[in-house]
Amino acid sequence: MASRQFATFEVDGQLFGVEVHTVQEVLSYNEYTPVPLAPPAVGGLFNLRGQVIAAVDLRVQLGLARQALQGPVMNVILRGDGEPVSLLVDKIGEVVDLDDDTFEPPPDTLSGPTRELVVGTFKLDGRLMLALDVNQAVDTYRATH
Repeated sequence: MASRQFATFEVDGQLFGVEVHTVQEVLSYNEYTPVPLAPPAVGGLFNLRGQVIAAVDLRVQLGLARQALQGPVMNVILRGDGEPVSLLVDKIGEVVDLDDDTFEPPPDTLSGPTRELVVGTFKLDGRLMLALDVNQAVDTYRATH
């Protein structure tokens, strides 16, 4: 039986996951440089060992209120097409092994911006994990056009 590993995290109490192979690292960071005229979902930029990383606020991508960038904020740094991009999340979860046969399409009740970002779901111990489309999640122009 085929399985995949997902790195999990929470935003506004909802459990999300991305496939582990898309994750470069997970870290807490607290100094972001604002980006004037950037799309609303761009939380800022930060320097990670000499590399400038754009931080995308997943709350904004999901249609929620912007995250306050005061104090340490959790980042899931994803390997994008070329440059790494960070997703700002509320809480980091764990890495889970999930069987492909437990994958289900997004529920019909899922609507709005969240539906555009979710490729499917997995049931985990009484919770529903929404599997994110990494490319859609970091596409800051998606919400503005």
